[in-house]
Amino acid sequence: MLTNTLRHCTRRLAPALLLALLSGAKDLLAQRPLDLGPVTHDGEPRFQGGGALTIAQPAGQFKQYVNNGVGVGGHALYRIGALGAFALRVDGSFVQYGRETKRVMLSPTVGGRVKVDLTTSNNIYWLGVGPQLMAPRGPVRPYINGTVGLAYFATESSLKGVDDVESEFHNTNLDDLRFSFGGGTGVLIPIAHGRRTLVFLDLGARFINNGRTQYLREGGIEDLPNGDVRLHPIASNANLWTYHVGVSIGGR
Repeated sequence: MLTNTLRHCTRRLAPALLLALLSGAKDLLAQRPLDLGPVTHDGEPRFQGGGALTIAQPAGQFKQYVNNGVGVGGHALYRIGALGAFALRVDGSFVQYGRETKRVMLSPTVGGRVKVDLTTSNNIYWLGVGPQLMAPRGPVRPYINGTVGLAYFATESSLKGVDDVESEFHNTNLDDLRFSFGGGTGVLIPIAHGRRTLVFLDLGARFINNGRTQYLREGGIEDLPNGDVRLHPIASNANLWTYHVGVSIGGR
């Protein structure tokens, strides 16, 4: 019940989140002069970047067709203003929500003497940009952000020899590029401080609205006796909750 309530509220508030963030940033910058020096008023680096491990939880209709996914993400942000409480942030992530591998013969002509692994993966590539408001200092620093960007759904198949490390052949079975928007929240916890760097533990969650998307799930490709394939795509909303744990490093 709580999860459903959160999803409902986020879907309603996400379009307004960017406007709220921009409004708050405008008020903040009106109180403090725009300062693009190498450090904030407190001497902290303006630039931060890092990476994280991500768990993706399908929401709404998407949850009816696919299971949770795992992936990785990265971000970069630049803190603006004397305090550095407002920042411009870029996020990117890769999530895999399905994967299947089967061993097949290379071709009927070669027969079973050479076998290969045929792997099909269901992937989401996401890139977004937007504003972030954060507590500029302290042992625990909450933040909220909003993003607009693109989500690329792709089901890809690759072929490699049993003893090979890299794939020899690669094919995209179905893909769809969608406009995306969302909002997130989290906390930054300083865990190390150097002369020129500051390292944070980054914990957070984000809701991503991808709209109505066409995609494949595990088992969505049917191999036909004549060697062709038949695709069984699904068209539905493909929204996600993502949860991440990672590090963010500020440098100057």
